[in-house]
Amino acid sequence: MRAIQIKQEPDSSLRVVWDDEHVSVYPLQLLRQACPCAGCKGEVLFGKVYMPAKLSVFTPGMYELGSLKPVGQYAVQAFWKDGHDTGIYSWEYLRAICPCPECMRLREEAET
Repeated sequence: MRAIQIKQEPDSSLRVVWDDEHVSVYPLQLLRQACPCAGCKGEVLFGKVYMPAKLSVFTPGMYELGSLKPVGQYAVQAFWKDGHDTGIYSWEYLRAICPCPECMRLREEAET
């Protein structure tokens, strides 16, 4: 699966059309909070998990998307207006966090 169209909407969301015709609409705040980079989500080195410090600080521009850059044929890198730019969102990851009711229902069913 891969994205065939990505568009930033005026309502502070990102609209993604997938090659199976599914449409995902991600609020930018959700995307930033779900940033998959090691600085936001942590990392595993030699079997040990290192979690970043939790900072509940609002930084101006942190929920404003400056641009997206393709990463090969599998992802996009987000450049946020507060300078954060290490998050690479793979197509698989983006689809896994799709906030639409259909995808949320499928995730809930998979958990039970």
